[in-house]
Amino acid sequence: MQRFRLNLPQVSAGALSSDRKVFSFLSDSSSGKVRHCGLDVSSGDILVTGFDAYHVRSEADLRLASLSLPADEFPVACKAIVGHEISEAQNRCLVRPSPALMSRLSQLHKAIGQLAHDTPDILELPEVARALEQHTIHLLVRCLAEGVSRKGSKGFYRHDAIIAQFEEFLAAHPDQPLYITEICGALGVSERTLRACCEERLGMGPIRYLTLRRMHLVRRALLRGDPSSETVTTIVTDHGFWELGRFSVAYRSLFGETPSQTLRRPARYSSLPFIEAAEATLIGRSS
Repeated sequence: MQRFRLNLPQVSAGALSSDRKVFSFLSDSSSGKVRHCGLDVSSGDILVTGFDAYHVRSEADLRLASLSLPADEFPVACKAIVGHEISEAQNRCLVRPSPALMSRLSQLHKAIGQLAHDTPDILELPEVARALEQHTIHLLVRCLAEGVSRKGSKGFYRHDAIIAQFEEFLAAHPDQPLYITEICGALGVSERTLRACCEERLGMGPIRYLTLRRMHLVRRALLRGDPSSETVTTIVTDHGFWELGRFSVAYRSLFGETPSQTLRRPARYSSLPFIEAAEATLIGRSS
C-alpha cells in the first residue's frame, strides 16, 4: 500500500512489474486531476492496471492512494470472496464502485496510512497486519465485483501502441535532440496522428514535449558541465536552440534560474539523486 501527494503538475512514463496487480484511486475529493494512459480518473474511480507501460499526467496537488496484490493471488482472492474471477478487471480499466463501498475502502486505506505514520510498530504484529490485509482485500474485491467498469475504445489501444513506440524511440536516444519529422518517419505515423496521441496521453503536442525534453537535456548538460572549459552558448546550441535570448527567458521560467547560474553550480550538485529523478520525467522512462 502507498499514499502519495505531489505538489507540482507532472508528466511521467514508466512500466509496471508483471508480477503485481495494481489498484489506484484519488485519496481526497479535492485532489488535482490525473489522466492515466488517456483515461481520466475521477474521485470514486478505481484504476486497475496490470503489466504494461504507462503515461500519467497529473495536475498540482495530486493525492493518490494505491495497493497491489501478486498477480497470481488476485484471481484466487476473487474466487474466494465472490465465487468467480473478475474478467473486467484483468485489463487496464476504470471501475466505479458504489459510493458506500468506495468510501469504506478509502477510509480503511487512510487509517492504515495513519497507523504507518504514527505507530508503525503495531503493523509489525503478525495478526494486526493479517487482519488489515484481509479486510482491505475483501473490500477491494467487492468494489471491483460490484462496480461498473469502463475501458478505452479500439482507437484508444491503437494510440496506446503509438505512444509506447514514441517513448521507446526517445529512450533509445537519451542524449540526442530529436525532431518531429525524423520521429514520425521512424514510427511510420503522420504528424497529425502523433499529435493526437500526445495530446491525449501527455496533455501537449509532440513539438512542445520534444522542446521540454531538449530543455531538460540542456539542464543536465549544464549541471554536468565544467564552467572553466565549456560555455552556455556551446551547450545550448549543441541541443538545437539558436535564439539564445528567447531560450534564456524560457529556461528561467521553467527552472527558476538562468543557464549560466546552472553551469556555475558546484560539480557535486549535479550528481545528487533528486536531480536525476527530476530529469527522468521528460528525458526518459522511470519504473
